[in-house]
Amino acid sequence: MKLHIQGGRLIDPANGVDGLHDVFIAAGRVIGIGDAPADFVADRVIDAKGLAVLPGLVDLSARLREPGFEYRATLESEMRAALAGGVTSLVLPPDTDPTLDEPGLVEMLKHRARLLNQAHLYPLGAMTVGLKGEVITEMAELTEAGCVAFSQADVAITDINVLLRAMQYAKTFDYALWLRPQDPWLTRDGVAAAGPMASRLGLSGIPVMAETIALHTIFELQRATGARLHLCRISSAAGLELIRQARAEGLPVTCDVSAHHVHLTDVDIGYFDSHCRLIPPLRGQRDRDAIRAGLANGVIDAICSDHTPVDDDNKLLPFAEAEAGATGLELLLSLAVKWAMDGGHSLSDAIARVTIDPARVLGSKVLPSCGQLGKGSLADLCVVDLDTYWTVNDSTLLSQGKHTPFLGMELPARVRTTVVAGQIVYELPA
Repeated sequence: MKLHIQGGRLIDPANGVDGLHDVFIAAGRVIGIGDAPADFVADRVIDAKGLAVLPGLVDLSARLREPGFEYRATLESEMRAALAGGVTSLVLPPDTDPTLDEPGLVEMLKHRARLLNQAHLYPLGAMTVGLKGEVITEMAELTEAGCVAFSQADVAITDINVLLRAMQYAKTFDYALWLRPQDPWLTRDGVAAAGPMASRLGLSGIPVMAETIALHTIFELQRATGARLHLCRISSAAGLELIRQARAEGLPVTCDVSAHHVHLTDVDIGYFDSHCRLIPPLRGQRDRDAIRAGLANGVIDAICSDHTPVDDDNKLLPFAEAEAGATGLELLLSLAVKWAMDGGHSLSDAIARVTIDPARVLGSKVLPSCGQLGKGSLADLCVVDLDTYWTVNDSTLLSQGKHTPFLGMELPARVRTTVVAGQIVYELPA
């Protein structure tokens, strides 16, 4: 299909573009910016006057609940939700059931995603068999099957020798490890961030040192091995300072934060609101402010949705008993834009944190095919009304999971159209 996206404000941080430009698409790729190529005749013209044209979003953590948890969500439902949020590339953590520790499972999942012909799916392979932290997986075979990196998801490794061997193996073959820093003993019984709020509510706390102790260990092992690491869902000011120091030292490390932690604090738990039961837990205002600053100064590479659909039976429970997680795919763009609006940052910076910056974290596995809209790049994009506010509720969320701390809130930026590989895959109903 040949598409002409006409009159929109093209915002492409990867190429330093922010202005009114037409976009011309053919054979799944961008073939022209500004002026139409010779003899170009569009099959369809998309009127983008008054709207923004952005690269498709790249989400570094989205649980689609397949295989194993189809009663909570399916590939079909969550892919639709992704496209409604302008997300065209998703990274899938390995904590499915069964775990993504066998090449056949990865190939099956990739095949299912290709049949849907919607967003691009990039699985993370399990770093250890069954995520049990005991035996390292066959990373080479998993890479051949389509895994882009290796992770323990939210399961901490208790045997540091196993983590050391995983880093040595990864360094040898230039694989990246994605780790969420958490001390397993300090986090074991916690449900909220340790502090005055958790104490007043009588909730067991997870201290900041659970993150910083794990980071110290990770960086010591990284100094010894030189492995490439991506640190997932950083939640504290102290943790970000350690990452800043590690980068200054020259360690090859990147990091992300969840969109929830950019805006919320432990105070938002209120009267035991289980929608705010998240991993890692929401922390204090100082930590939230440090996250916002880290996004502005480049310590944090990307914002992810940390999309984790949870069903009513497991979410509508007393806070300490509720399952951690929240829906986020359809909110990622809006929450990134809100960060820019709240802090007076440029819109281009906000778009970069959910497009080209996460694409750079993925590296050669996806670049230069996603996160940008330069001539010749894959035509993954979304057309967005930045001036429209929408209310987050059951009827506006396409995800099968309806639980989010932002229920009932009005958020900026509404996706009108999403294009993947040159095909229109989503249009907002009139």
